[in-house]
Amino acid sequence: MLTITPIPAFKDNYIWCLSQGESRRALVVDPGQSEQVIQHLAEHDLILDTILITHHHPDHTGGVQALVAALSPERVVGPADSPFTGIDTPVRSGDTLDWHGMSFRVMAVPGHTLDHIAFYSDQKVADRPVLFCGDTLFICGCGRLFEGTPAQMRQSLSKLRDLPDETAVYCTHEYTLANLKFARHWLPDDAALAEFEAECIALRDRHLPTVPGVLGREKRLNPFLRWDDDAVIEAAKAYGAKHQLTVDSADSVLAAVRHGKDQF
Repeated sequence: MLTITPIPAFKDNYIWCLSQGESRRALVVDPGQSEQVIQHLAEHDLILDTILITHHHPDHTGGVQALVAALSPERVVGPADSPFTGIDTPVRSGDTLDWHGMSFRVMAVPGHTLDHIAFYSDQKVADRPVLFCGDTLFICGCGRLFEGTPAQMRQSLSKLRDLPDETAVYCTHEYTLANLKFARHWLPDDAALAEFEAECIALRDRHLPTVPGVLGREKRLNPFLRWDDDAVIEAAKAYGAKHQLTVDSADSVLAAVRHGKDQF
């Protein structure tokens, strides 16, 4: 039986642990810290054999060296041509990663960083296909454009938007309430956003994660996936007029929404 468990790290990171009950084997995604991972594996009697890295930022890679030294996993899988030097199994877009009978497709999703990749499997865990998307897509948000352009990010988000609606979105930060606060500001008349915000507030009040999300709901609610939605376009044009931004294409709609979130 396969399970995916969040291991909290820093203030609002999630290190995802995919484990297989029968073999006790485990895979972790973006271990920014090591102590929490080591403790989780020990508590659940798991053997770490694979580390997945989505991009080079330290809050996603900072625990790798200590985990390799302490637990000797078989491989550290991450983007080829990455500034992070701890990867021993580099992968590129279109590559396939196999892990104990589960197969992941590697997707290049630059924007947040240029080396960013995502891992997608149509083999279901908890009845849903799995997407480990790092900091490209958040629940009702997307990553800041530290290295890429709005056009690159929209193309990357388009790849993710094309995945099946039932896909579980395993992003790596608990940013949902902040993202929803902005989304409600951007689209104040969106009743579905208001309803979802109430659901997420209730989860956080019980100290429960809002992640994973469900991609179909993200397609309906997330303003960063709705560059072709009339309500988002009109809000982007109004924002652009106030901030001297040209909004005349899908890329520029996303750029305006991202600019708005950065200034919010």
